[in-house]
Amino acid sequence: MCGIVGIVGQQPVNQSLYDALLVLQHRGQDAAGIVTYDNGKLHLRKNNGLARDVFHTRHMINLKGRMGIGHVRYPTAGGSSSAEAQPFYVNSPYGIVLAHNGNLTNSDELKRDLYQDDLRHINTESDSEILLNILAHELQSQGKLRINEQDIFQAVAGVHKRCRGGYAAVAMIAGYGILGFRDPYGIRPIVFGKRETQEGCEYMIASESVALDALGFDLVRDLEPGEAIFIDMLGNPHSCKCAANTVLSPCIFEYVYFARPDSIIDNVFVHKARSRMGKKLANKIKRVWPDHDIDVVIPIPDTSRTAALQLAFTLGVKYNEGFIKNRYIGRTFIMPGQQVRKKSVRQKLNAIDSEFRGKNVLLVDDSIVRGTTSQQIIQMAREAGAKKVYFASAAPPVRFPNVYGIDMPAASELVAHRRTEDEVREIIGCDKLIYQDLDDLVEAVHEGNRKIDRFDTSCFDCDYVTGDVSTQYLEQLELLRSDEAKGSREEAADFGIDLHNDL
Repeated sequence: MCGIVGIVGQQPVNQSLYDALLVLQHRGQDAAGIVTYDNGKLHLRKNNGLARDVFHTRHMINLKGRMGIGHVRYPTAGGSSSAEAQPFYVNSPYGIVLAHNGNLTNSDELKRDLYQDDLRHINTESDSEILLNILAHELQSQGKLRINEQDIFQAVAGVHKRCRGGYAAVAMIAGYGILGFRDPYGIRPIVFGKRETQEGCEYMIASESVALDALGFDLVRDLEPGEAIFIDMLGNPHSCKCAANTVLSPCIFEYVYFARPDSIIDNVFVHKARSRMGKKLANKIKRVWPDHDIDVVIPIPDTSRTAALQLAFTLGVKYNEGFIKNRYIGRTFIMPGQQVRKKSVRQKLNAIDSEFRGKNVLLVDDSIVRGTTSQQIIQMAREAGAKKVYFASAAPPVRFPNVYGIDMPAASELVAHRRTEDEVREIIGCDKLIYQDLDDLVEAVHEGNRKIDRFDTSCFDCDYVTGDVSTQYLEQLELLRSDEAKGSREEAADFGIDLHNDL
């Protein structure tokens, strides 16, 4: 998962872009980058690490201009080399930079076509570079010295015809403005907003509405599936639906885990959706386990708090905080390697013994992916003196990989893949395991906006909304995404030469 932002302002935008990336840092901790435009030149800074570590005063001073885009990244199919950090740049035509959140499902085909037909070279393993070159080719094929917004929208329409998968992107065209666009299924989130200043209107495009809120922008709306918005250098917005037969199918895992609870995605308040998840899960416990002996409900911080609180209230059971989180450790789900992930759980959480000792504890988490974290946390609860440890997941069993930009591992590394719920319970070591039902999860989110056509729930039911995901594709994905494969790439990178120097 990645975070993207673009701003056209009346004043220098370097500080605003940086502040937005800090707000979006939860979407990626592997790398960060900003590109600004000023007086005919693009100014770039990107590198591996958190935004606060990538950008220092000397870099911010060089990021001049009233227009720019930014990106925070975590690796999926690519590696974690600094060569993969975004935004990416091509000089022809016009000079274009792009930052992307998502994943293209036909990237191999596109890469081949770019080389053989479009005569373009791809220098990384990132499909974001492929997306950029497709956009650049569609613009270049129009053969114009100067372009307008209609030419840009025509190019985006060409992107939609060629690219498949889930993607939300921001691009900056030197001397023209900033472009944002969303795939025809609306899988990945993207919003835009505006801010009134004494000098005039400023516009921001971002992955989540919380980035707008933090910088004083008013949310205008989400981009619709297949829609593009272009903000020219004068601050004038233009929008166009660039794809036919669109279906709004947002990724439901955004609401379960990735998005901040204070965000609004496709007119659904994430906090309220998670609260409804908790209520649905409590009602399931009442239905399947009416004589439960739960003494206390304890959330696994941070994303499960909202669901756990509502679950406890609905059950009429005490709710307590039982884990203290070290705020200086990143989110374990998006750590690049399994060994790092295992080590970080104990560093991140510490149990308060008095909340566990002698009690039957129901731990609530947003989901169970590999099961490694759940296993360790359950063991921590036992070591803290819990009499019995029950475990509830606000999401159904994760049995299949996500192919649209979430780094869910190879299917064989998902603890629920080809296993029963009781087998998962034995592996993670709890006394009872309760999963959310898929229909209840969908209803919990859908209640926030009935106009959503459907949700991408593929990691739960293997129903991929784009309709182009084959068994062969999933097998190839497993070769790329397994922890073993990533470890090999990291090891190779240690001995390689990085040809990408930060400007």
